[in-house]
Amino acid sequence: MSRRVAAFCPGHISGYFKRVDGPDAATTGSVGAGLVISEGVLACVTPAERTDITVWQTDHSRNRVRIAGDSPPIRYAMKKLSVDASVMTECRLPVGAGFGLSAAALLATITALNQLYDIGMDERRIAHLAHETEIVHRTGLGDVTSCRGGGMVVRTVAGIDAPVRRIHGLSGPVSAVSFGPINTPSVLGSPGQMEKVAAAFPSGEPKTIEDFFSYSRAFTEKSGLITPQVREVLDFCDHNGINASMTMLGNGVFAYGDDAEPILSRFSSVHSMAVAKNGPVLLKEEP
Repeated sequence: MSRRVAAFCPGHISGYFKRVDGPDAATTGSVGAGLVISEGVLACVTPAERTDITVWQTDHSRNRVRIAGDSPPIRYAMKKLSVDASVMTECRLPVGAGFGLSAAALLATITALNQLYDIGMDERRIAHLAHETEIVHRTGLGDVTSCRGGGMVVRTVAGIDAPVRRIHGLSGPVSAVSFGPINTPSVLGSPGQMEKVAAAFPSGEPKTIEDFFSYSRAFTEKSGLITPQVREVLDFCDHNGINASMTMLGNGVFAYGDDAEPILSRFSSVHSMAVAKNGPVLLKEEP
């Protein structure tokens, strides 16, 4: 039996963000705040003579569906590592919907490959490669930085080595609904859209979960990213006193607290999760 290594990385929901360009990929990224979530990506890797990548998703009916036969970001990272392998990633949340799954997939896969081939990278080097890959492919800006640990994350300096503030102890449930993806590369690569996003960025820093949703919601309203479906859900959440905002970047809404799930369920199937306590972790290794 071929050696097999599995790793898991939590996802991340951005409440608000602003792009910051640096002289290189390591210092390019974003400032903002978000929640690291207990749902994420499982990556399983085995040795292979040629790289093979498959992406799987388990839907609400527990049907396991193959949604892609390749991943250019993962292939890029593997080329940087000079390794070939059979890679399978699996998630239960929709891809491209604002859950930070591209960053989670990269961190989980690189962590597993590092163990599989005894590459010897520490956590920082793994994060650097994942972040570089996100910047090159325009699939994310600050998700890798956030996914390195758990909690509510506040980023006031951009880049993979920038310090972050993590607020732990958030034990309430996180609920989300998704109405489909938003084309992340087209948004992040649009100077005009990034100008609107920068102008919407809040001036303060959240200290509580209530602060976070207040800042996130104000950003959503000013950023020009809100969709009609998101508007309908947010208005209903407002009417019912629910802390909620738009998933960035995705056509969906996330909310916090015990009363959020029944409110969101009026609009679509609800993804239920918690605030994660940790970042990427090796799960198992089969000799």
